[in-house]
Amino acid sequence: MNDRQALVLVPGLSCDRRVWQAQVAGLADIADISIGDTLKDDSIAAMATRVLDAAPERFAIAGFSMGGYVAMEIWRRAPERVTRLALVDTNARADSEEQAALRRAAVATARSRGFEHVLRGSLRQLVAPDCPEALFEEVVQMALRVGFGTYMDQQAAIIDRADSLETLGTVSVPAMVMVGAADALTPPRLAEEMVQAMPPAFSGVVYEVIANAGHMAPMEQPNAVNAAFRRWLMRV
Repeated sequence: MNDRQALVLVPGLSCDRRVWQAQVAGLADIADISIGDTLKDDSIAAMATRVLDAAPERFAIAGFSMGGYVAMEIWRRAPERVTRLALVDTNARADSEEQAALRRAAVATARSRGFEHVLRGSLRQLVAPDCPEALFEEVVQMALRVGFGTYMDQQAAIIDRADSLETLGTVSVPAMVMVGAADALTPPRLAEEMVQAMPPAFSGVVYEVIANAGHMAPMEQPNAVNAAFRRWLMRV
């Protein structure tokens, strides 16, 4: 008898399944894991549709960074299918005009100066200062595999995403908000805002801060992230 929970893991911007590799391996005994496909669409809504179409009838979902936007869209559309919700190094707010302009500028710079050049500068901000060089190189190579075309589509999707802060007020399943303590892109204050946006009477949300991790917490500190995921998946 298989008593493992169905768990859908959704990658972030310029990420493929490698971002969740340690979780797929480390949680296989308690979760039947699939990876949501975010590589073919240019809107969060279309990504959510694709993930929902491929997902089991009922499933737990965890979204990392951009994947968090997809997970919140899925909760908004089909809460009856979601058994648990985890939001990892993400943000519930829509982009401000300034943030959207920065994204467009990053795309333009990558087009004019080269995608890898921009990646090596920008991705360094996504890991903790003491991140091993080999791990940083894995992050770069993952983004290069995903490619510039998908990067452009995903940035357009992120710019146009809905604000999900009010959506969090409807969460009614065991929830986890996780953030790297050194996350400079979606810092702990944004994670705390998401926790506070959950229903006041709802005690099913836990807040996990991962020490010695930046934005790429699932890759930077896999053991601590997996331990937090186990606590979330095993909560009654």
